[in-house]
Amino acid sequence: MHSEIRRKTLTYAVAAVLLAIVLSAVCYNLGTEITRFQPIQPTASQTLLKTFSSYEELRDFLTTRMEKFPYWGVEEKAFGPTVPAPADMEAAASTLEYSTTNIQVEGVDEADIVKTDGEYAYVVSGNRLIILRAYPPEEASILSQISFDGTPREIFINKDKLAVFEEPLEIKPLPIPQPEGPAKEMSQPSIVQYSPKTSIKVYSVSDRANPVLVRNVTLDGYYFNSRMIGDYVYMMVNQPTIQTYEAEGEVKTEVILPKFYFGDASRKIPPSEIHYSAASNDFLHTFTTIVAINIQNDELPPAYKTFLLGAASCMYVSLNNIYITFTKEGEKTLVYRIHIEGEEIECMAEGEVPGYVLNQFSMDEYGDHFRIATTTQEGSVFQNNVYILNMNLTMVGRLENLASEERIYSARFMGDRCYLVTFKQVDPFFVIDLKDPESPKVLGFLKIPGYSSYLHPYDEDHIIGIGKENANLKISLFDVSNVSDPKEVGKYTVGDEGSWSDSPILWDHKALLFDRSRNLLVIPVWTEFVVKGEYSAWQGAYVFDTSLPSGIMLRGGITHFEDAELQGEYFVKRSFYIDNVLYTVSDKEIKMNDLENLQPINEVKLY
Repeated sequence: MHSEIRRKTLTYAVAAVLLAIVLSAVCYNLGTEITRFQPIQPTASQTLLKTFSSYEELRDFLTTRMEKFPYWGVEEKAFGPTVPAPADMEAAASTLEYSTTNIQVEGVDEADIVKTDGEYAYVVSGNRLIILRAYPPEEASILSQISFDGTPREIFINKDKLAVFEEPLEIKPLPIPQPEGPAKEMSQPSIVQYSPKTSIKVYSVSDRANPVLVRNVTLDGYYFNSRMIGDYVYMMVNQPTIQTYEAEGEVKTEVILPKFYFGDASRKIPPSEIHYSAASNDFLHTFTTIVAINIQNDELPPAYKTFLLGAASCMYVSLNNIYITFTKEGEKTLVYRIHIEGEEIECMAEGEVPGYVLNQFSMDEYGDHFRIATTTQEGSVFQNNVYILNMNLTMVGRLENLASEERIYSARFMGDRCYLVTFKQVDPFFVIDLKDPESPKVLGFLKIPGYSSYLHPYDEDHIIGIGKENANLKISLFDVSNVSDPKEVGKYTVGDEGSWSDSPILWDHKALLFDRSRNLLVIPVWTEFVVKGEYSAWQGAYVFDTSLPSGIMLRGGITHFEDAELQGEYFVKRSFYIDNVLYTVSDKEIKMNDLENLQPINEVKLY
């Protein structure tokens, strides 16, 4: 039984990661006239990228590269799951202390499946978005529910506005273009692309019991990622460029131009508004569209910019720039810096580094430099590197050939340092000095069993690492005050020999709740074990005390299971606190426990 449950759990985990990578949404006013929906016009600074003069030029550009680098059968390299604190942009007037989504960059919020503003909670569960009164816990209750025809994926809350990213339940094949002239029979397509659509729906929740839809925009393409800075939501969507089908005994190719839908109107993005670079990736099978939406001003039309640069692999966002990476033929990564300010979206620079990027934490903007960690592979041999680029994305410094025959499992940039974990049999934890951008260097490293898949800052001199040792989940506390001799000063392993444990934090950093001022660390945990020959399993939230010099100590666990039968709907996925109450969230319910002693206070069933 336990092996079957483990297989299902891992399958669901992989599916969740893939869905998080390929799905999201866009938005717009219902009933707004099509003439008001305008792209950002190019400026003199945008001469970096060209646009196409006609549909024919775009089609020829794509088909030429398709013959050289066919989409079908191309292998994409991946070195691990892809895979974002400050308050949620003044989300509410609550004076209570409350936790927010675990994000990467202060002031740059990341969408999630659970949000709170210190009084209310907003929870994605199944095909519904549920708004609850969360505080005080004794009065916790469901205030309203929004049902969707598709599946809501993630949300933002900004004061009295709620943005919901939605994907359809089914992705239908594109219609086969009809032949010109008299109708002719056409054979079924032997190769067909599918037409995904993603939406962002914005609700006014000034009355939490009666949310009102105020904007709804849909865009062709898969959701890739999003951020919220101030009142602006920035979303990136990927869409296949080519539809290939067989007709009249011939394989034909059509370019699928991206399209916006709003109300009963729509607007197709013409080739003259599709930006590309002569130095771009040869694997040009994907349009990338970035949309900027003011979540507070319902009358301000969205701005957008569409690029033909390849299939985006990772995205990092600072307060002023979006950095997008694209895998390039020849073991290289292209990087584009796209400046954002309100509704302005301008591609300002392009660059290139050897290797592949693990996830968003492998990138960072610091001062007037961009830092990136990559892994290169030649045959079965891996090499790891750190590169420093200026704002023109010209390389100014490099540190290469780290941990030969291993690959990066996690990275974190903090100020003028980079912390890097590579792994093959043991976990080399590197401390890298970036004070001199032109001459990065390794200050010290530590080799310990296992590896860390996620690194999180504790303070200036300490780092939390969450990963695996053998088959079990491991939480480590690293002391880097002596940079030449980092040490593991705290450690907790979930389970022992013969058991197995895991956590979604290994691939989804938003599942972490950490607050240093409260010595609080909460993570969802799944574990299987055998006691006196009897198999057993447990899923829930582990609550830790984290402090110096005590290290990491388990305070207790909270589960939503009421019997021995394990059901996925009761898996704890997120946790947050308001005042001195800890909330744990699964698809089926929210539980409230005293933050100090973990005694139960209340619970609300979501179904």
